[in-house]
Formats: sequence, structure tokens, C-alpha cells
Amino acid sequence: MAERDIDDLPRNAANYTALTPLWFLERAANVFPNRKSLIHGSVEYTWHQTYRRCRQLASVLTRNSVTFGSTVAVIAPNVPAMYEAHFGIPMAGAVINAVNVRLNAQTIAFLLGHCSASIVMVDQEYFPLAEEALKIWECNSKGKFKAPLLIVIADQNCDPIPIQRALEKGAIEYEKFIETGDPDFTWKPPKDEWQTIALGYTSGTTASPKGVVLHHRGAYIMAMTNAVIWSMPEGAVYLWTLPLFHCNGWCFVWTLAAICGTNICLRQVSAKAVYSAIAHLGVTHFSAAPVVLNTIVNAPKEETILPLPRLVHVSTAGASPPPSVLAAMSQRGFRVLHTYGLSETYGPSTLCVWKPEWDLLPPDVQARLHARQGVRYVGLEHLDVVSTNDMKPVPADGKTTGEIVFRGNLVMKGYLKNPKANEESFAGGWYHSGDLAVKHPDGYIEIKDRSKDIIISGGENISSVEVENILYLHPAILEVSVVARSDEQWGESPCAFVTLKPDLKNTDEQTLAEDIINFSRSKMPKYWVPKSVVFGPLPKTATGKIQKPLLRAKAKEMGPVKKSRL
Repeated sequence: MAERDIDDLPRNAANYTALTPLWFLERAANVFPNRKSLIHGSVEYTWHQTYRRCRQLASVLTRNSVTFGSTVAVIAPNVPAMYEAHFGIPMAGAVINAVNVRLNAQTIAFLLGHCSASIVMVDQEYFPLAEEALKIWECNSKGKFKAPLLIVIADQNCDPIPIQRALEKGAIEYEKFIETGDPDFTWKPPKDEWQTIALGYTSGTTASPKGVVLHHRGAYIMAMTNAVIWSMPEGAVYLWTLPLFHCNGWCFVWTLAAICGTNICLRQVSAKAVYSAIAHLGVTHFSAAPVVLNTIVNAPKEETILPLPRLVHVSTAGASPPPSVLAAMSQRGFRVLHTYGLSETYGPSTLCVWKPEWDLLPPDVQARLHARQGVRYVGLEHLDVVSTNDMKPVPADGKTTGEIVFRGNLVMKGYLKNPKANEESFAGGWYHSGDLAVKHPDGYIEIKDRSKDIIISGGENISSVEVENILYLHPAILEVSVVARSDEQWGESPCAFVTLKPDLKNTDEQTLAEDIINFSRSKMPKYWVPKSVVFGPLPKTATGKIQKPLLRAKAKEMGPVKKSRL
């Protein structure tokens, strides 16, 4: 027998509309027209101005045949034009592809061609990169290349010479481009909330990047959920340390319009710039990868402004934060919200909810509990840790390892033009993260490793994350990443890549390596102890994630650990 509701009332124009975060901007402009929306150096805009500028952008894009089914790529750091693009482009009915500025030209050429970008907006600093990428795209297109319209974004905080070169080569300056648009343009909300709002590409460290497709519904839900889980007040002042091109700024780009807050643009992230913005611009919130937090807590005294003038809320994700870093942030007056997620889940979608009873625990226990990935976001319907063999939930014993899987409105539509990857990722009706975790008795999950990052030594599994967390306790270590290295005796053994704190860079490395190994022996099981320690800067992605694939390749080049080696 078919299910039947208590009524036969239909949807109509008065009681149903597709969810989209674009309406947040219109509301912010109406409620707080004179409040600062964006601050970038000496450039400031109000919400009234930002709404008009976004409509101008939508208007001029429409005049240039950008509409439903079109993609506009934006290659830029955290500048006002990047923020405006997140509204103006979808207001034209099109899709924003915010491009990671740290990718090489070859990779950018691939993704521009893959998404058939009809317009490319590029910050003046990255114009040479975009120009090279377009040449590669044309070369690879076998005579079918249609050059996209090229818009260059000027920044008065930067050297003016690159913008002049870009204009000489035929690019249109962004301000000139949008000033011809209609500030009262009647923009297009999506007819269907399943319509794509954004496209973002995975890093593609081992293969071609995959295009993650996100819809208006998910962006709306995540934007609202961000405010709920963080208890963000109306009018919060948010510092953009997190790249806007990473998961659309974890959807905070739309959250800030929803809460009528103020965006502080930060072109380049440094501890000095963060402390300065907190002290002088009223910053209340920012998001950053653990590596940025590590930089903040280890900043030289002359680059800090302490004590903080107010409690500052920090959201961190992108990698498992070492408990020692979380504790150090807390000691300096920051309140850290630990979250976890992926590009495929609109950014972070789990959080370690802090419980009042934890306040009574010793600091080291608090930090350990806080380092867990926690529970699902309010806007996510299902989260679990399942056996990789039969997809059954693992017991909540804090020991049995399984894969983290997601299901709900905060899961991507899928990968663009990649049916094989979609079939694998959505197998069994869940999105498969590839992250291995345990489930604790209180229901909180804790990542133990990426499946490919587990080290198997003498038949025993070693979590590189757990080894790293212990190594971070060593007083000389600023950053550390542990990967598997071939070992003649054990098959594999841990290899620690270490960046030293600035005042220890001239220390004898052999002596320090021995000290780190001895320290490890006193803190962890014998088979966990790194057999080799390598010093130097760690390769990172644009969002601060340490690039373990590059470190694994380096470990492979080093050859196997000999039996006689420490």
C-alpha cells in the first residue's frame, strides 16, 4: 500500500523555493547596508556595495554568454574579487571553479580544459601562470581550442608592473569589466537546488585531479551549519587565513553573508599578519590547517601581540592536529574547534564537540580528547566507521579500525565526467573517505591514518598519525611527518621527516637524530620507533597539508634501511 500524507496540498510559488546561499547576500545588503562586508588593506566595501558589485559581475557575465551550464574559473588568492565571484558567477546561473594557485601550469591546463572554462579570472600575480596554462591547453586541444575570455584582477597592494603586462597582452581589467554591468541586475536563483554551484578539483598527486561537483542545496546547508556548530554571532569578524579556493573556503564564503559579518582578506598568511589583524581589525574567528596553528604558536615574540584583546575562535581541519599544538593554542587564548572533512563533503563535516565535564580533566587528557575527529555536523545525516571487508559498522571499542563513510546532503553530487571514480566512491550507498579510524565508546571517531599511509612493519600496522603526535612532544621539532620506508629486516619501518624550530637549525643533525630516536624509544612501542630521521622543510599543499606522497617518493629514493642501521 502506497504511503500517503495527511493532506494533498501541493507545492506552489508561495511555499517552496530551491535552497541557495545566494539569498544571504541580498538579505545582508538589506539588513546591514552600511556595515563593512570586506576589508583588504585600504580597500573597504559595505554589504550594500558588495551586493551591487556581485550583481554587476553577474550582469556582465550574462552579456558574455555565461549562463546555465557555463563554468568560470578564478585563479586568485583571498582578495575581494574572489569573494565576489562566489556570488556573482552563480547569480548568472553558472558554476564557479576556484582554482588552487599553487598548482602548476600543466595541472591548471588540464582542469580548465576538463571543465571547459568559458571565462578565466586571474589575479595579476598569477597571470603568467594562467597564460602558460592556456598555452598548454591550446596545445593539447588538437585544433579544437576556443580561447576563454581573460579577466585580470588588479591589486593596489601589489607591484603595478604585472597588471600592465597583462593588459598589454589583451586581458581585461576586472574593475573595468564589472563597471559596465548593471548593479540592479535581476539575478537568477536556481530553479532546482540540485543545480551545480561550484566545482573544485582534488590535488591529483597520483593521477589527474578529480572535479568535485557541489550543488546549491549542499552549499546552503553547510553555510548555515557552519554558523550553528560554531555558534557564530551575527556580525562576526572573520579573517581569511583559509584559502577561498579550498572547498570554497569551507563554505564560510556564504556563511559570512548569512550572519552579516565582516570579511578580512589576507593575501599572504603569516603569524605576524594574523596577530596584527586580531589586534587592529577586531578579528573574532578564523579557520586554518594545523600547520598554520603550529606557525602561530611557534612565532617569535616580536611577531606576536599577546595577550589577545579578546577570545579568538579558530576552526581547524585538513589534517589531524597534534594534541600539543591544540594545548599551546588554548594557552595563548585561542578557542579551537577541531573539525574534519573532505572536498567531497563541502569541507569539514564532523567536529569534536567539547563537553563541559572535560574541563575538569588534566590538560594532556583534554588535548588528547580534543584531537579526535568527533561526531557529525548538524547538517550531515549519516556518519559511520565501517569494516573494509563487509561494510558493517565497527564496534565502538576505540580499537577496531575501519573506514570513515558519509551519507547525506553534505556529500558531493559526484566527480565531473568520471563514472568509474563515482562508482567506487559511492559503493554500497555511502561516500568512502579512504580514511581509517576507530569509534570510541562515546561515539566519537578518531582517525588513525589514510589507508595508504598505514605502515606495515614485520606484519604489524603502525599509525603514522600516532607516531607523529608523540614526536611533536620533542622540544626541537617544529613539524614532522612520518611515512613508510623500505626495511631489509621488517619490510617497512617508520621514517620521520622533521623541520626543526628556528633556533635549532645549526645543531648537529646526527646528534639530534639520535636524540629523537632515543626520545621515541622512551615514549612509544619499539616497533613504532623511526629507524631514520631526515631534516629539512616539508612539502605542503596550498592549504597547509603535508604532501606525504612526495615524502614517500623521497623515502623510496633513499633505499631500504639496512639491518645494522639504528
